[in-house]
Amino acid sequence: MNDYTPSELMITSSARALAGERVVFVGVGQPNIACNLARRTVAPDLELVYESGVFGARPARLPLSIGDPTLVSGATLACSMPDLFMYYLQGGRIEVAFLGAAQIDRFGNLNTTVIGDYHRPKVRLPGSGGACEIAIHAKKVYLIMPLGKRAFVERIDFCTSPGHLDGPGARAALGMPGGGPRLVVTDKAILTFDAASSEMVLSSVHPGVSVEEVQAGVGWPLKIAADLATTEPPTAEELRLIREELDPDGVYTGK
Repeated sequence: MNDYTPSELMITSSARALAGERVVFVGVGQPNIACNLARRTVAPDLELVYESGVFGARPARLPLSIGDPTLVSGATLACSMPDLFMYYLQGGRIEVAFLGAAQIDRFGNLNTTVIGDYHRPKVRLPGSGGACEIAIHAKKVYLIMPLGKRAFVERIDFCTSPGHLDGPGARAALGMPGGGPRLVVTDKAILTFDAASSEMVLSSVHPGVSVEEVQAGVGWPLKIAADLATTEPPTAEELRLIREELDPDGVYTGK
């Protein structure tokens, strides 16, 4: 039995992927914990940017929302949302952005708008917020979301935020400056994107998880990396930081 939760493994895997990065656009929940963990471990110079207009945030406690006052204390800059989006995001200064979604397809296109027909939806979701602009302009997009066929679908019901659209060259053809999705961290595996086809690729399975289990949670035949790895579990120090400093109440880690 593992001494860590699936959420803790997702957080540590996401944090390690930020090694060497400088500017990350982040929200609340698991991505927020991952970014703060990265700043304490593999990316000490990481600047956290929040949609509410905060650049260089250093939250003293777990923020409850992107408008939580704790994000402002000690931040490098607090500005309006339009200024943040125009000067930092559209200005090409965001190296990595974290997003999530209700649905994702093989090219990393995201749906957070509706489940079912747009005009007669089964479920109406929160919508884009700033996610569409972030997906277009960020140099890289990382995603954290649980694996499952309801989320990893052959065809999304609505494209809220563009990934690689329908394949290689599609983003560039529409003038999208950002690089699109590069990484998907789930509770079963880590997926990346093939440079040639722009399709999602299984790159690493979590300890105790088989390729068949991962495929069972995806709605299309999944490409598998030739050098398929096993995800490194959290270290004792990473778990200490998460449990004692970043999420002591286990709000997002389930511990």
